[in-house]
Amino acid sequence: MLLNRIFIGMFLIPFIVALCKLTFWGDINIFENMVNSLFDAAKSGFELSLFLTGALCLWMGIMKVGEEGGAVKLLSKAVSPLFSKLFPEVPKDHPAVGSIMMNFSANMLGLDNAATPIGLKAMKELQELNPEKEKASNAQIMFLVINTAGITIIPVSILAFRSAAGSSSPSEVFIPILFTTFFSLLIGIAVVAFKQKISLLNKTIISYLGGMTVLLVTLLLFIVYKPQYTDYVSKVGGNIFLLSIIVLFIVLAMRKKVNVYETFIEGAKGGFQVAIDIIPYLVAILAAIALLRSSGSLDAFQDGIKWCLHTMGIYADSIVDALPVAYMRPFSGSGARGLMLELFDTYGVDSFTAKLAATFQGSTETTFYVLAVYFGSVKIKNIRYAAGVGLIADIAAAIIAIIIALIFYPH
Repeated sequence: MLLNRIFIGMFLIPFIVALCKLTFWGDINIFENMVNSLFDAAKSGFELSLFLTGALCLWMGIMKVGEEGGAVKLLSKAVSPLFSKLFPEVPKDHPAVGSIMMNFSANMLGLDNAATPIGLKAMKELQELNPEKEKASNAQIMFLVINTAGITIIPVSILAFRSAAGSSSPSEVFIPILFTTFFSLLIGIAVVAFKQKISLLNKTIISYLGGMTVLLVTLLLFIVYKPQYTDYVSKVGGNIFLLSIIVLFIVLAMRKKVNVYETFIEGAKGGFQVAIDIIPYLVAILAAIALLRSSGSLDAFQDGIKWCLHTMGIYADSIVDALPVAYMRPFSGSGARGLMLELFDTYGVDSFTAKLAATFQGSTETTFYVLAVYFGSVKIKNIRYAAGVGLIADIAAAIIAIIIALIFYPH
């Protein structure tokens, strides 16, 4: 199992690196720092699950209201032609279709707090269709890859961090992130479709993806020719959309004479249990990441890449300096965010390195975090090729981000 091997390597490699530091450089504090980082990671994992408890209860309660009111069913019908091709194992009117679409929409708007609980609900509904409960189904893998390589139309958090850091143009990364995530999504879907023998040369798939392309190009042209509206669209558009969805759910539930309050409470109770179930998985992945950081393994890897590039006569240090965000992003969103903010301070928020780091941060999801939390919530042990395909999408996104950055960011 790939995830198991990666997890083992994330513990063994830092230990070997630490032994070398102690033996050859006399770093007597290295093991103490690593042990402290393990305890800090365990604490962070539990604290994060506590934070997720509230978000899970809120959004699973709202989704329950949407189900009872018929909103999720309406949404499912709207996307069922596309999803019936990408998720042939899922019935057209199954609740999972609506949850997947809601999760996809939240990711597109950069609303991470909303996307995670809705995604967990979608995974639980897909698990109900899974004949082998400990083995990831094709539908679950397709959903995970779409989630981890998901397109971001409005990167709310990235824009907010750049603004807080004093950027002269916080929205400058808007278009590069949009392009990068869109191509990353297409690559992710293509790889999974190849593995699952799904033909993408289908009129339905082409029409939906083509329509999405037209929509994105239109939005891009609007932003390019009306740059003064970029911040307004970024800060207001996503949240208005989200609140509109909640109000729509409640109104439709009222029309069906659903007891909204009791229905919300019923759904919220399920969120609490999910939050408890994911604690061990969070602690495991965060502990492994903490060892990689505290042992200096990531720094050594970074220096190795610089040496290789310099040997080949490529002195792209401004690109290499931003790569730690790309390395960390598949493992930890908060870790990658911390590295990005550190680069803001070190090089300046409007430097090429900082803008590339922001593009990395907004281009993909935390693949291993999503794998651990989503599959952990339904107790999947055999994830099959989900991690490998997710990493392919991540690598593709990083390469595309560099190309896009070289085009859009003067340096």
